[in-house]
Amino acid sequence: MHKILKTLFTLILFFFSPLVLAEMALNMPRGVTPISKDIYDLHMVIFWICVAIGVGVFSVMIYSLMYHRKSKGAVPAAFHEHMSLEILWAVIPFVILVVMAIPATKVLIDMHDTDDAAVTIKIVGHQWKWEYQYLDQGVQFYSNLSTPFDQIHNNVKKDPHYLLQVDNPVVVPVHKKVRFLVTSADVVHSWWVPELGIKRDAIPGFIHEAWARVQKPGTYRGQCAELCGVNHGFMPIVVQAVSDDEFNQWVAAQMKQAKQAAEASQKPLTREELMTMGKKVYENNCAACHKVDGQGMPPVFPPMRGSSVAVGHPVSRHISLVLHGVPNTAMQAFASQLSDLELAAVITYERNAWGNNTGELVQPKDVQDLRAVKKLTRKTNERRNSSNS
Repeated sequence: MHKILKTLFTLILFFFSPLVLAEMALNMPRGVTPISKDIYDLHMVIFWICVAIGVGVFSVMIYSLMYHRKSKGAVPAAFHEHMSLEILWAVIPFVILVVMAIPATKVLIDMHDTDDAAVTIKIVGHQWKWEYQYLDQGVQFYSNLSTPFDQIHNNVKKDPHYLLQVDNPVVVPVHKKVRFLVTSADVVHSWWVPELGIKRDAIPGFIHEAWARVQKPGTYRGQCAELCGVNHGFMPIVVQAVSDDEFNQWVAAQMKQAKQAAEASQKPLTREELMTMGKKVYENNCAACHKVDGQGMPPVFPPMRGSSVAVGHPVSRHISLVLHGVPNTAMQAFASQLSDLELAAVITYERNAWGNNTGELVQPKDVQDLRAVKKLTRKTNERRNSSNS
């Protein structure tokens, strides 16, 4: 009896807690785009049609159970079929389906009308991050989870946007049509932002389209909605809708930042500069598999602390593994994901953190040289194959 009362008390606290009521959503959001509002309105129309059908069906059923039960002396009618009734209950559902199909078809057609877009963004899912390419502006970047690991490990209080924070949000202009091209580089992901009314599967080898015209400036958050591996829950999406002027300023800042990174990769960096940047790059890109303390999660994700790769020689082996990955393993290639500067920094960090202390520094030029060797080897193989054929 004590256990039953305790369970009931817990359930009462759960359902009537202000915190739970504040976060619990019983319906989809109306959103901030024309499509999201159309989807919401269609959902509510279909919902109320279903409510009306349910009320009608259950009303007749309850009436029949109450007033035609055996205890009241009701005698069942003896008949085998009733043609008019059968036609009626075939025609009524057909009419209801047609009434539901007309607005649904209109919304589906609008959802796939991606013509005349002002901005086109290609979205590529990776384990476990998102890559964004602004095809008209020439801007490209990766977006990683930025929630501190101390929060994930319950060492500090969690932020209101726990696991919904990124280092590089998607920036779009308000009141302009933005076209999204969604695909994947590895496994199936799903790009989902409820407030925009968009959920598109990211499938390797396929491109799925969507569009949005955000009508209200603000920050809108989403997540990967397809189970894609051990860190599926660490793939948030953040979209910032800004004015035209702010968008143009952001594009200019991104171009300037890319230029500065290219210039920085042409000169040697100090140990402190490499370690500081390397720690940040490692936590954003490597810690999900190899852990913040470098212990890894063997056997799938080997440790970096004391690893033959991180402390072994030649150093070029370490650089090559990070650049090109390891086929048929969970170790992906970072050649296209990180710049030469970022790669040099993270490799330097791995060779000098957690007690590895090799004292060796990897400079951007070291990474550039290995890239050049790989490129030359690929071209040589292509020429050999073409000559053989």
